[in-house]
Amino acid sequence: MSKRILTTLLALAVLPGCVKEITSEERLERETKRMSAAGSATADELRKLKCADVSADLAKARDDSAPEDKRINIYSDLFDKVKERTSKFEDALSRNPDLAYQEGSGDIISARDSCIDAQAEVRNDFETLVREIVQVPVVDDYKDGKAVKAARMDFGVLRDAIEQMDLDDKDSLNARLDNAEKTVEVKSAPTGKRRGNKK
Repeated sequence: MSKRILTTLLALAVLPGCVKEITSEERLERETKRMSAAGSATADELRKLKCADVSADLAKARDDSAPEDKRINIYSDLFDKVKERTSKFEDALSRNPDLAYQEGSGDIISARDSCIDAQAEVRNDFETLVREIVQVPVVDDYKDGKAVKAARMDFGVLRDAIEQMDLDDKDSLNARLDNAEKTVEVKSAPTGKRRGNKK
C-alpha cells in the first residue's frame, strides 16, 4: 500500500461524521419513504386534478329528452372518471399524509372534497335512472302494424351499469331483467320507434 493511500485512509478514519453507520430499520424507513413519494401523486399534480369539469357532461346525462341508452353511457363514463380521480386523491393522501398539512394543502383538500361530492352526485343520478328503467323494462311497440312487447333499451347495457355500480341488490335487479327478457319479442335493443312508458 502506498504512503499516499495510507495517509488518505487515516485522514478519513479520524474525520468525525464522514462515515455513519445506519441501522437496518433506518435504511428500511428511508426506502419506504422514497417508494411512497415515487408512487404517489405530487401536490402540484393533485392541485390540477379537479372534478368541476364534469358539470357539462352531467347536464347532458340529465337531459330526459335524450335517448336513455345515450344517457346511461354518459353516466357510465362520468362515474368511471370521478371514481378514478377520487381514488387518486385518496391514494396520494394515504401514501403521504403530509400532503394534507403542508402549505397550500387547502386547495388539495378542497379539490378532493369536490371529487367526492361529484362522485356521490353522479352515482345517485346514474342509479336513479337505471332503477327507473329496470322498474319498467318492457314497453309497447309496433311491428308490422301489430302491438308487441319490446325492450325499453338494451338489457346488456343495463346489466353492465348495474355491475359497474356494484349495487347491493344487483341479483334481484338482474333477475327482473331476466324475467322481462322472456316477455319481449326482440331481445336486443328495439329498432322501431318506442312508444308508451316514455318519461
